[in-house]
Amino acid sequence: MASADSERRDTEEAPAGEDEDTGAQVAPIVKLEEVVVTTGEENEDAVLDLKAKLYRFDKDGNQWKERGAGTVKFLKHKETGKVRLVMRQSKTLKICANHLVLPSMTVQEHAGNDKSCVWHATDFADGELKDELFCIRFPSIENCKSFMETFQEIAESQQKKEENKDASSAAGLLEKLSVEEKKGEDKAGETPSKTKEEDEPKGGEAEKSDAEKKNDE
Repeated sequence: MASADSERRDTEEAPAGEDEDTGAQVAPIVKLEEVVVTTGEENEDAVLDLKAKLYRFDKDGNQWKERGAGTVKFLKHKETGKVRLVMRQSKTLKICANHLVLPSMTVQEHAGNDKSCVWHATDFADGELKDELFCIRFPSIENCKSFMETFQEIAESQQKKEENKDASSAAGLLEKLSVEEKKGEDKAGETPSKTKEEDEPKGGEAEKSDAEKKNDE
């Protein structure tokens, strides 16, 4: 009986010995390097960030097709000041809209739905420029209005920026022309003056002519 108890005790204690820390270090088979993930938005500031669902109009099928549900942003470049609209799907982060907000763009409420709005754009989400008609739907009327107001404000600001740029270019051109015109007037006012040496005949030439006269006599 005693021997059976001791054997059972040895059996129960044996696995515990296997879990003891031996101090040995096992090196990983594959060493993984840290990968820096970039989104392309590092040099941009988010002007607006809202949840929404995006649709595009299929001309061939004459119907709206869903592009994805996720986050729509207006991103302003820190250096150029240009603003683009970017929307990514929430789960896959796939881009479903990516285009600049241009001065010529307008956004309007979708007929029959005050939570949706539509606009035309030259989009680059698929890696090539395409003319698209987009429709975006928000969870609330307030978000839709906020999106439309921000869209219009950006388009108007880009218009003013273009006008200021054109005015600066015109001013620079006029200034350049006036400077060149002034230089032309200065050159025209200058008359070449003869030097004293050029006006007076050289002595050697006068003496030579007198000698030639004597020889002729």
